[in-house]
Amino acid sequence: MKNMLGIMLDCSRNAVMKVSAVKEFADVMKAAGYNALMLYTEDTYEVNNQPYFGYLRGRYSKEEIKELDRYCAEAGIELIPCIQTLAHLENLLRHIEAYGDIIDCDDILLIDDEKTYRLIEDMISTLAECYTTRKIHIGMDEAYRVGTGKYQKLHGIKDRFDVINGHLHKVCDICKKYGFEPMIWSDMFCKLALNADNQFKLDNFSDIAKKASVPESVSLVYWDYYSSDYNRYDSLIKANQAFDRRVLFAGGLWTWGSFAPDNAYSIKNSEVAISACNDNGVLDTFFTVWGDDGAECSKLCILPSLFAVGEMASGGNEESARLLFKNAVGCDYDDFMLLDRIDKPMSDGSYKHSSKRFLYNDPFSGFLDKLCVGDEESYYGELAASLDGAAKRNTRFSYLFESYAALARLLALKAGIGIKTRAAYSNKDAAALKAVICDYEKLEKLISDFHAAFKKLWFFENKPHGFEVQDIRLGGLLQRVKSCKERLISLSNGEITNIEELDDEILDKKSYPIAWHHTVSVNTL
Repeated sequence: MKNMLGIMLDCSRNAVMKVSAVKEFADVMKAAGYNALMLYTEDTYEVNNQPYFGYLRGRYSKEEIKELDRYCAEAGIELIPCIQTLAHLENLLRHIEAYGDIIDCDDILLIDDEKTYRLIEDMISTLAECYTTRKIHIGMDEAYRVGTGKYQKLHGIKDRFDVINGHLHKVCDICKKYGFEPMIWSDMFCKLALNADNQFKLDNFSDIAKKASVPESVSLVYWDYYSSDYNRYDSLIKANQAFDRRVLFAGGLWTWGSFAPDNAYSIKNSEVAISACNDNGVLDTFFTVWGDDGAECSKLCILPSLFAVGEMASGGNEESARLLFKNAVGCDYDDFMLLDRIDKPMSDGSYKHSSKRFLYNDPFSGFLDKLCVGDEESYYGELAASLDGAAKRNTRFSYLFESYAALARLLALKAGIGIKTRAAYSNKDAAALKAVICDYEKLEKLISDFHAAFKKLWFFENKPHGFEVQDIRLGGLLQRVKSCKERLISLSNGEITNIEELDDEILDKKSYPIAWHHTVSVNTL
C-alpha cells in the first residue's frame, strides 16, 4: 500500500468549506503529490438520529460527503473522516436539551454512559454510509479534565489513563463493527501514561510499556506544529513508538489564530519533522490546516507550504516546489508568500497573530499599543500596494489578494490609531486632535471596504454559516470606531473636558493575548 501523504482541512471552526472549494483543493493537492484528504468535522456533518448534531453550523449532508468521496476517489485522493469521540465537542454540547446528561465537564463526553456510545455509534454508522475508505480518525486529543467532572461523581477517582483507555476500547469496538481502522491523536495517552503535563517535554518513556494496552487496531498520531528542533521530533516519535502500535505524524501548515498564514514557519518546521520521520521509519504523514478562533485565514493561503512540504516528502526541496507551483496553480509562488507578511514583527520580537491584535486593539483602552514598533503605517501601506499587484497578476485568486490588500490598507491606519489618539490627547494638541478625528472617519470606510472584500472571499470558499461571527466582530469594531470618534469630537468642541480611558496609564505586560475575545477588551464579553 502506498504511504499516506495527506492534508487535514479544519471544517469545524466556523468556516465549513463549500463542496466546490474542497474539490478545487483536492485538485491542487493531487498536483502537489498528496494522496489523502481528511475533513476535520467535530459536529459539522449530518448524523443519523441526531437532529441537533451540527444544527445551524453548515454541516455537510450525507449526500455532500458522498459527492466529495466520489470526486476525490476519481482524482486518486483518499477522503478520510476526522472526527471527535471524546473532547472538542463544545458546540455540540451547547445543546443541553439533547446532550446535557452526557457531559463530563467542559467539552468532554461522559465516559461509560450508554447514551454516549449510542451517539458515537450513530456518528460512525453514518460515516460508514458516506465514505469509501475504512480509515477513520476518532480524535481524543486535549481532553485535559477527562474523568474529573460528572464521571468522578458517579464512579469516584480513577486512574485517568485507565478511564480514557477503556473508552478507546469501546469506541474501537464500534469502529470494528463498521469495518473502520481507527487512529487517534496521541497526546492524552502519552501524558496520562507518564503523568506529564506537556507532551512536548517527555523525557522518560519507561512507564509507557506498563500502560501500553491500547487496542491493537488503533494507530497513534503524534502531532507537533511548533518546533524546528530535530531532537524534539525524534524523542516524541520514540515515545509514541513505545506503545508498540502504528505511528503516524501530523505537522501543521499554519492558518490558525490570525488572518495571516505562516508558510515560512510551516516549511521550516516541516522539513525537520520529515527528516525525523524518515529516520524513525514513520511512513505515513499528514499536515493540518486548522482554523482556531474563527477561521479568518483562507485555507488557500498555504499553497506555497503545501507544495514545498509535498516536494520535501518526496525528496525535493522548496526550489523544485516553486516550479511545480507555477505549472500546477498558474500563479507566482512569491506572490502567495506575500500573504505571510500580514502578520508583521511586533515590539516583543514576535510576529504571530499581529494582524488580529492590531485590528481589534481598542483605540482608547489600547493595552496592546505597546506591541507597535512605529513603522506599521509605511509597512502595511507598501504591503497593500504589493498585494494589489498580486491581485492583477493572479486573476484566478484575485478575490483572495484583494481581500488581503484591503486588510493591509486598514491596518496601515488602524495599528497606530490608539497611539496617535493618546499622544494628541496627552499633549492637548488641538490640531493633532482634529487630524486624528479625520483618521477615524477614514477608518470607518476602510473597515467597510475590508468587510466587503472579506465577505466576498468567505462566501466564495465557505458556506455562509459562521460569517455572522465576522459580522459581529467587524461590525463591533466599526461601531467602536464611530463611538470613539464622537467622543473625540465632543472633546474638540469643548462639550466634555476629558476621556477617562485616555487618562489611564498603559502598563507593560510580559505576555499578550491572542484570541479575539481577549484582544478586543479587558472587560467581560
